Amino acid sequence: MANATNVLASGIEIIGSIKFSNDMIIDGKIEGEISSEGGHVTIGENAQIKGDIIAGEVKLFGNVEGTITSDRCELKKNSKLNGDIKTKNLSMDEGASLSGRTEIGG
Repeated sequence: MANATNVLASGIEIIGSIKFSNDMIIDGKIEGEISSEGGHVTIGENAQIKGDIIAGEVKLFGNVEGTITSDRCELKKNSKLNGDIKTKNLSMDEGASLSGRTEIGG
């Protein structure tokens, strides 16, 4: 279980901060900060996040209202981000929506 993936399924709602290591898949509703020291987080298609995300890698398929800080950020088709991104590497698929500022590199 050293490299276990944590899953927060659709239908789960959390108000508060989440801290994790390794990988996490979130498809539920969260109000609060999501953070991981170098971990990878995938925000699923059904996810509704209101809060900042800090992780090594972020893959966004759902909706986020907040700031993303990461080494690598991917905005997938039909994802929506209403907030800023600070990342070293950014990829954005056609159909993804970003309403905010970006700071890339460094």
